[in-house]
Amino acid sequence: MIRLNNITLTFPDGDARITAVNNVTLTSRPGTVTGITGPSGSGKSSLLAVAATLIRPDSGQVLIDGTDASHLTAGAATEMRREKIGIVFQQANLIPSLTAREQLAVMNELGAKHSRANRHAVTERANALLDSVGLANQAEKRPHQLSGGQRQRVNIARALMNDPSVLLVDEPTSALDQERGASIIDLILRLTAELNTSTLLVTHDLVHLPRMHGAVHLVDGVLVNSPTAPSSTSLLNDSLGSRSARFS
Repeated sequence: MIRLNNITLTFPDGDARITAVNNVTLTSRPGTVTGITGPSGSGKSSLLAVAATLIRPDSGQVLIDGTDASHLTAGAATEMRREKIGIVFQQANLIPSLTAREQLAVMNELGAKHSRANRHAVTERANALLDSVGLANQAEKRPHQLSGGQRQRVNIARALMNDPSVLLVDEPTSALDQERGASIIDLILRLTAELNTSTLLVTHDLVHLPRMHGAVHLVDGVLVNSPTAPSSTSLLNDSLGSRSARFS
């Protein structure tokens, strides 16, 4: 589970500071997808970076499976990301020379070990994930041989390679048409349920929100109620409590 408690994040602006995230609290429980929406510049990506331990907040807590990640050293935060957090960036950023299978294997810490058993385990894990995202028959293809939607599926599979408990997804449909975007959201919803991840998903595309387990809306770094969101933060926490019991 991931819980953000009273997160505030500011950035320097000359002699002053700009508040990017202002006292935000939200929770995503295992097996659920929580959408984060808001206009450009509202703090969505900044909040996701805090959740990913890529940026330390000015104040507040980032609780991942009960551990407060907001006060970890840089090395410990890196270890947390390696073991607990999968990140799906807006751009797939695949390595041009590697096949789809190799994109996954190279990101896994087991891939750096040279025993035959570990290499076999990495390959089997990569094959299973590519199959789960519908790319079992594309494992030997390189990025230039894949469509935009297929590259994004590799991106998602790569984020799940280390079996994270938390999945953070940034605008996964921004470069896709509506049909391909809908299939990516379907995929994230299915994998979240199957792998029991706690998923936070930043999106500008409000049409997908009703399919998620809950949503929050950011304006100028502050959580506000939105008529397009399926629930407010408090309703999200209450309504998902019974659902999370199935996955505990």
